[in-house]
Amino acid sequence: MSHFIQLHILTTYAAANLNRDDTGKPKTLKFGGAERLRISSQSLKRAFRQSDVFADLLPVALGTRSTAFAEALVKALTARGLRPDDAIKRAEAVIDNDKLGKVKKGQARTEQLVHLGPDELSLLNDLADRLSGPDMPDLKGLTVLKDKPRAADIAMFGRMLADNSRFNVEAAVQVAHAFTTHRVTVEDDYYTAVDDIKNADQDQDRGAGFIGVQQYGAGLFYLYVCIDANLLVANLSGDKPLAKATLEALIRSVTTVSPTGKQNAFASRAKASYVLEEIGEESPRSLASAFQTPVGADGKNDFFADSVSRLSDLKAGFAKAYGEKLDSHILAVGDPESQTLSDLVTAAQAVIDRI
Repeated sequence: MSHFIQLHILTTYAAANLNRDDTGKPKTLKFGGAERLRISSQSLKRAFRQSDVFADLLPVALGTRSTAFAEALVKALTARGLRPDDAIKRAEAVIDNDKLGKVKKGQARTEQLVHLGPDELSLLNDLADRLSGPDMPDLKGLTVLKDKPRAADIAMFGRMLADNSRFNVEAAVQVAHAFTTHRVTVEDDYYTAVDDIKNADQDQDRGAGFIGVQQYGAGLFYLYVCIDANLLVANLSGDKPLAKATLEALIRSVTTVSPTGKQNAFASRAKASYVLEEIGEESPRSLASAFQTPVGADGKNDFFADSVSRLSDLKAGFAKAYGEKLDSHILAVGDPESQTLSDLVTAAQAVIDRI
């Protein structure tokens, strides 16, 4: 049986536009007949991967996702005396040989983003000596891809190579779209920018230097994260110490890291106010249905207390209906009996020892 670690997180954001659509409007979700603010899974995972938390706890175990990963190889080849066009052709031959993606000819880039682990990037760059001879070497049997790259972010969030599915990695961590537990109305912020040099005493200089409108919203967000601990260890080739470090980085980031959208305009940084961690072998399930009816629909305005109560009630309902037996840990800011974030990390890491 697989061991699952489930995180149910409540985080409050005041005026914010953390994740916007193509028009600049905060992303939304229609749920239970009511519009909610939404933060996409992609936005959240990007914020986690790029956070100082990941950099500090996983300094040598993070991959690189890019269309331009072969540029370092091109630079290494030109440094060894190859003409730039020849260096690009040889780097492109490696991309073609490994089926890393469709090549943008003449650029040593792929048309798709490709996620490579640090060990794969190292192998790619080590090819410079082999490729820098007078003649193009035979690339038969050459591959820089690994079935299980030593990259924590790939192990967690997976990898898909459309042209080389053998090296796909199934994600061990599922991150839902975060959404507000209550109904939200997106608001408009009309603003002006003042020109510091213009003279308001002169007719041609009167008025603002620029006017505009940006949209924002506020609310209490529910986020659900599910971790398949067995798959995480398998994706890391059985490296349990790295799996533990990966779990710590993930738990600390999902509770303390905010997406970067419009941060300079709103300073919308926050830490989770409530975290329910569930550990066990039960089939995982979200508690999102606790908010099918928007919190506050009954006229009560304590959205946080009501949201916590609904999570607790639904958890108890699932336990009774399905006989769930889960080991639960709760962080609740302001509650004197609350466990700490470190307690939650320790409980999750203990799962790795049982695999």
